Amino acid sequence: MGSKMKKGKRKKKNFIQKAALFFITAMFATSFAMPILLTITNSFMKEEEVVINYGNVYGSYGEENGYVSKEVNLKLLPDMVSLKQYETVLLLSPEYLLKFWNSVILVVPVVVLQIGVSLGAAYSFTRFRSKIQEGVFFVYTLLMMMPFQVSLVPNYLVAGKLGILNTYWAIILPGIFSTFSAFLLTKFMRRIPVSLMEAARLDGAGEWSIFTKICIPLCKSAIVSVAILLFIDYWNMVEQPLIMLSEEEAYPLSVYLSTINTGEITLAFAVAVIYMVPTIFVILYGEDYLVDGISCYGGSK
Repeated sequence: MGSKMKKGKRKKKNFIQKAALFFITAMFATSFAMPILLTITNSFMKEEEVVINYGNVYGSYGEENGYVSKEVNLKLLPDMVSLKQYETVLLLSPEYLLKFWNSVILVVPVVVLQIGVSLGAAYSFTRFRSKIQEGVFFVYTLLMMMPFQVSLVPNYLVAGKLGILNTYWAIILPGIFSTFSAFLLTKFMRRIPVSLMEAARLDGAGEWSIFTKICIPLCKSAIVSVAILLFIDYWNMVEQPLIMLSEEEAYPLSVYLSTINTGEITLAFAVAVIYMVPTIFVILYGEDYLVDGISCYGGSK
């Protein structure tokens, strides 16, 4: 009888703990998801409704106080659905799509080429280990720990000497040779058993075959997770375009979002949704790889 009571109390305690954990998790998830939900739903509001709900926010810009003095109405669902702002952004104002494709042109080459260069560096650091290479890898680690703002001035000076200032190459080239991917992929690739590579070499495989047929397939989750992190980082970049590019026509959408003024507050939500779409799709597609890659970095595998 006593054992049954103990089991009942234990089950009740476990149920309370799980319910409390679920409630806390749901609260955090709602807090993180609410801004995205508000942006998506409010993008279908009519201009009059947006002005009524959020006009105080835009009206406070330029004031000496620097804060919103009146109450803002955060509304989840619009009274009447309108697609006029999306029609304006996608059909009537090509400048928004131009900025979107500027972002794509800047981000995709950086992600693809940085991963390609980093894979070669990671394989070199893994297969040919020496004191010199360990020193170089240590320098890689130091450079990765430095904030990227520190390298903006040197990159600006080098871009000026190369004659690529005010072009996309001024942003793409420093991004290609960033140390972030090389560090993470090296740490991941060094988890591959050396015996596996040596067995392939005994079977007659060269370095290129070992690299392409063993290391890259085994690093698939790491490559995808690094690609997701790189895409998010460079998709949201602001400082590099502002410093390296002088023409507003070349700015990516991340910079252009901050220029939406009081006369276009209805478009602000629609442009923000369009801006979020690629990031959301990338995360949803590579979520499993991202979790797998992060768990491997953390040493749980």
